[in-house]
Amino acid sequence: MQPNNDVKWMTAGESGLAGLFTLAVFLCIIAVAKAEDAPFAFHATLAGFASLAAVFAIFNRYFDRASLPPQEINGRPNYNFGPIKFASFMAMFWGIAGFTVGLLIALQLAWPALNFDLPWTTFGRLRPLHTSAVVFAFGGNVLLATSFYVVQKTCRVRLAGDLAPWFVVLGYNFFILIAGTGYLLGVTQSKEYAEPEWYADLWLTIVWVTYLLVFLLTLVKRKEPHIFVANWFYLAFIVTIAVLHLGNNPALPVSVFGSKSYVAWGGVQDAMFQWWYGHNAVGFFLTAGFLAIMYYFIPKRAERPVYSYRLSIVHFWAIIFLYIWAGPHHLHYTALPDWAQTLGMTFSIMLWMPSWGGMINGLMTLSGAWDKLRTDPVLRMLVVSVAFYGMATFEGPLMSIKVVNSLSHYTDWTIGHVHSGALGWVGFVSFGALYCLVPWIWQRKELYSLRLVNWHFWVATIGIVLYISAMWVSGILQGLMWRAYTSLGFLEYSFIESVEAMHPFYIIRALGGGLFLVGALIMAFNLWMTVRVGEAESEVPLSSGATLQAAE
Repeated sequence: MQPNNDVKWMTAGESGLAGLFTLAVFLCIIAVAKAEDAPFAFHATLAGFASLAAVFAIFNRYFDRASLPPQEINGRPNYNFGPIKFASFMAMFWGIAGFTVGLLIALQLAWPALNFDLPWTTFGRLRPLHTSAVVFAFGGNVLLATSFYVVQKTCRVRLAGDLAPWFVVLGYNFFILIAGTGYLLGVTQSKEYAEPEWYADLWLTIVWVTYLLVFLLTLVKRKEPHIFVANWFYLAFIVTIAVLHLGNNPALPVSVFGSKSYVAWGGVQDAMFQWWYGHNAVGFFLTAGFLAIMYYFIPKRAERPVYSYRLSIVHFWAIIFLYIWAGPHHLHYTALPDWAQTLGMTFSIMLWMPSWGGMINGLMTLSGAWDKLRTDPVLRMLVVSVAFYGMATFEGPLMSIKVVNSLSHYTDWTIGHVHSGALGWVGFVSFGALYCLVPWIWQRKELYSLRLVNWHFWVATIGIVLYISAMWVSGILQGLMWRAYTSLGFLEYSFIESVEAMHPFYIIRALGGGLFLVGALIMAFNLWMTVRVGEAESEVPLSSGATLQAAE
């Protein structure tokens, strides 16, 4: 008997995921029934509803589709832009949320009554919410969107997997939801940049392994023989973050039906693991991943090849080998052995050279196109981000030197340093990438308004300058006040006097953060109008990463 070829069957991915999420619904019901604390019950409820929604979405997609999307249409790659659109939208959503929370806690430092005397709005709970929202929610979604776009375009193939890319972007944002609500409810491991509890960490591990597989399999089936340098940086970011996550987060839960767990490491070993993780989260999440953005979007926007492809390769391998050893500089003058502190300081100083090599490569890509900075505020934003990268990667090695660190550590100077990199480098390169990406993936000829981009650039730049200048001055003032002694050998200032001296600088910082938030709101409006009323592109040209390479 001949099989009926007209019968539509679910794919292995559809049936497998539907089955797993159905099982997850029942497991979540059990978890809610046996939960030992309210936050765990709340998160199990969220997971149950999310799993149920996933089952309905999979079946709805199956019944609606005639067939699976083709890999090519008329001999041209049929790019998968759906997950990229979702990640781009969520990047702006989480970015505005994170910037708003950051403004609130900045105001709380100047006026503590803004804690509102509520447990959910205290500085201790909102501060990790702010850092996770801007780093992992905003920055993470920018990295997901740009990496999925760049790997398709430079490989000239459709993204690997059918449902897997959607699983990655939706699963990652569900992790953000669990982590963020956990902070507000007091659920935390109390590890910097690694606060989510054990069950959130397990879920992130599953999502991240899927992300790695999607990215790798897309590279494997590429039509271009060469792997463009941006993909090397994305790959290093994905693999290293996985290793860092697994090394820093092993924990034993008190109960499988409770949120509390105890980390495997203790004492100085825990501190060493934490700052090996913490500094390399900066090095590979906030540096390597966003350098990949720089190496694709600046050449594309400037319509110039990468200044030196050879230098980009040297930059890549130097960053990868050196950055991983720099973490101990966070532990100067602690119980960490002195040789380990010195090792971290040494590698931090060595990092200055490859970091500036990458900055020079990014800036010199504009050779022959500097005039575009006058007319293209998006390119100006991308280029200024590279300048901030150069500044932050000079200041970081400087602050890792022990004698400098003795003044700067635990002061607002560190806060100024972090935000010069976070707002100036990561923020601006992310904004520039989204300004490029949104018209491309929604097939619009151009942005709704370049004038609004210009306003965004200048408002945000003024905000950054106010923020980091205030923190540099207040941080150095703090350090000097803490180490000032009288002629009799007593401390000249009490701690509360140093706190009082910071008040005007905290007000300036809040003003700077407010301006940065206003810039992001201008951007959100501009992108929304681009999608809604922007003129449609009649035909989307086929892009190839080959045009980005320098002829050397």
